[in-house]
Amino acid sequence: MSEILPNFSTSVKLKYVKLGYQYLINHILTFLLIPIMLGILIEILRLGPQEILYIFNSLHFDLVQVLCSSFFVIFISTVYFMSKPRSIYLVDYSCYKPPVTCRVPFATFMEHSRLILKDNPKSVDFQMRILERSGLGEETCLPPAIHYIPPTPTMEAARGEAETVIFSAIDSLMKKTGLKPKDIDILIVNCSLFSPTPSLSAMVVNKYKLRSNIKSYNLSGMGCSAGLISIDLARDLLQVHPNSNALVVSTEIITPNYYQGSERAMLLPNCLFRMGGAAILLSNKRRDSGRAKYKLVHVVRTHKGADDKAYRCVYEQEDPQGKVGINLSKDLMVIAGEALKSNITTIGPLVLPASEQLLFLFTLIGRKIFNPRWKPYIPDFKLAFEHFCIHAGGRAVIDELQKNLQLSAEHVEASRMTLHRFGNTSSSSLWYELGYIEAKGRMKKGDRVWQIAFGSGFKCNSAVWKCNRTIKTPTDGPWRDCIDRYPVHIPEIVKL
Repeated sequence: MSEILPNFSTSVKLKYVKLGYQYLINHILTFLLIPIMLGILIEILRLGPQEILYIFNSLHFDLVQVLCSSFFVIFISTVYFMSKPRSIYLVDYSCYKPPVTCRVPFATFMEHSRLILKDNPKSVDFQMRILERSGLGEETCLPPAIHYIPPTPTMEAARGEAETVIFSAIDSLMKKTGLKPKDIDILIVNCSLFSPTPSLSAMVVNKYKLRSNIKSYNLSGMGCSAGLISIDLARDLLQVHPNSNALVVSTEIITPNYYQGSERAMLLPNCLFRMGGAAILLSNKRRDSGRAKYKLVHVVRTHKGADDKAYRCVYEQEDPQGKVGINLSKDLMVIAGEALKSNITTIGPLVLPASEQLLFLFTLIGRKIFNPRWKPYIPDFKLAFEHFCIHAGGRAVIDELQKNLQLSAEHVEASRMTLHRFGNTSSSSLWYELGYIEAKGRMKKGDRVWQIAFGSGFKCNSAVWKCNRTIKTPTDGPWRDCIDRYPVHIPEIVKL
């Protein structure tokens, strides 16, 4: 045939078709209400003022009915406003920046490894291969005790690291916000692997001489996702304690947890984990809504601990020589993927626009009824969020989430650059990432941020924030002297 139909799949830009569909579905109520309102307006204009006045005068109002109706409206309004959850604001936060004296370049790290593991060259080679592919840069830091040969992980050194990181972050936060110790009503400190007596939260109470009636909590053993668990706990407490401030401190103390054995699965954390910590000020006070940076929208927590493999995939144990370390299972990425799937199944309906939810539903029904081989539809979370803070647990974690959520390089830039500059700082990494976005001047009023963290147990937790105001590029913070160098190209393999 000389005349054939054009190939619409190539001649029509499907991108714009999808955009039109999304706009239609997301504004369907507007499109339905406009004709109805126009019809009512036309009918009012047709009647004229005399007929409208006649209809109004013909209505008969009974005083008892008016009073009952008014009381009912007031009662319903009161119940609604009393049952409405309090708004939780993130006033500000501060991240700890280690001194240059704690810096661990690749050459230093490998030299120490060769000296410490001189009887096990295969373990040294293994660490070198991990470091080459880790995505870490030359400026990550380890605490002073780890710089000794051999390392000296004493209780005193661990307490010293905790005091330096935690007090520095809190001091910086107090300076930024004008917060006084007597203004703190709730204190939550999370640190997974270092849990001394008295607790780290008691250490903060003692240092700043906090009030005797403060509600303090110390979370341990909850892994890299403990930061968002602390936010969730603070949110719940702020719902029942009006007019209150909550101070959340997230950190991981490296000193007592540096593994000195030769088991490969337990050497991985040595290559990835670095010093870091963050202090966050939350408030439920209405007067803080103007100065607060963000408003907390959702927190979704997923726990896969009922499954034995998930429970043991990040496990603290002794090796055959009796040396304690963290064993990272080979199944970690698969288990993390399953946890993420469960988490986004819960958070999706809360954040995704109607257009994406309908597409997902139609695809699901089609696979169940018509053809199970249909490719499952992955919702476009880029329509729900402007910024993504993915836990900088390692290059593989970021790669996997970028692929599964179909994110661009810019969406995961904050996570990759945080891993490169600071390493895996555990539960505090999300705040370094948020700081990176702010330092780049990308955070605008109304922007939505999705923080995703994974932790032992196994857990996947999410927090959704909405930016209260356009944030000016900060003049302080951990990125202030290096943000102009970023983003940097991170090769697949850095030859050492």
